[in-house]
Amino acid sequence: MLTVVREQLGQALFRRVAGPDGPATRARIHHTPGPRWFGPDRPIRTVHGDASMFIGGLRALLLQSLHPLAMAAVAGHSGYRGDPWGRLQRTSTFLAVTTFGTAADAQRAVDTVRAIHERIRGTTAEGVPYHAADPRLLGWVHAAETDSFLRAHERFGARPLDAAGYDAYVADTARVADALGVSDPPRDRRELSERLTDYRHELRATSEARAAARFLLFRPPLPLAVRPFYGGLAANAVALLPAWARGMLWLPRVPVVENLAVRPTGQALTRTIRWAMTPAASTPLSAPSARPTGL
Repeated sequence: MLTVVREQLGQALFRRVAGPDGPATRARIHHTPGPRWFGPDRPIRTVHGDASMFIGGLRALLLQSLHPLAMAAVAGHSGYRGDPWGRLQRTSTFLAVTTFGTAADAQRAVDTVRAIHERIRGTTAEGVPYHAADPRLLGWVHAAETDSFLRAHERFGARPLDAAGYDAYVADTARVADALGVSDPPRDRRELSERLTDYRHELRATSEARAAARFLLFRPPLPLAVRPFYGGLAANAVALLPAWARGMLWLPRVPVVENLAVRPTGQALTRTIRWAMTPAASTPLSAPSARPTGL
């Protein structure tokens, strides 16, 4: 009975993250022969293959929304409200391909994203022009994402890395950022922290950012039965945000509740996701089919 529950839960999660073409995409990513950008021992595989990515991904979206130009581009062109699961699936596939796929497949994925970014242009409500291919804007999106995945893994990962390991993770992500057009991406944790600080003067919570936060945190397109579980992930994503970001988004901090209830809930949920998405007791978590983000 427990095996059946595990399989059903794992399949449901996989469908949400990977979409209807998930099995075929997973097979292509993991079973196509050829050189990869990252070998099996690289930290990026450890981080991106862990269930903590569910929390890190939500934190990244909240943090990224605080750049008015990035948020305007998302609100105007991504369709995150009309097709949030499609956007998640496309993002998940991109991460999986660039992390685990062949070098040729990873380059094709990058070329596709760069072509999309090149077409996305517009102006904010204040009349400020934006272009998704702007290296400065790409740099913010990359730094916010890398910091979010790193911090979520540090807190909730099955096998947290040491300081050198997380420095190497940042260096690994810089390989992808370079390919996407980011200028001089950070290559260790110190540089990542400095880069985030460098963007602070550009950040603010627009009405679009707060609307996106309300959508992500309080109005997710999910059945009522699973919203409490999603709420646990979302609460931990909020708890991982820096205080200044929470203040901008009007998300209060309640230290006692977070320490006694929120963090343990995050630990339990990530362990459950990890358990469900590991096909069998005899299959190690590092197996390709067990990776939540690695498809």
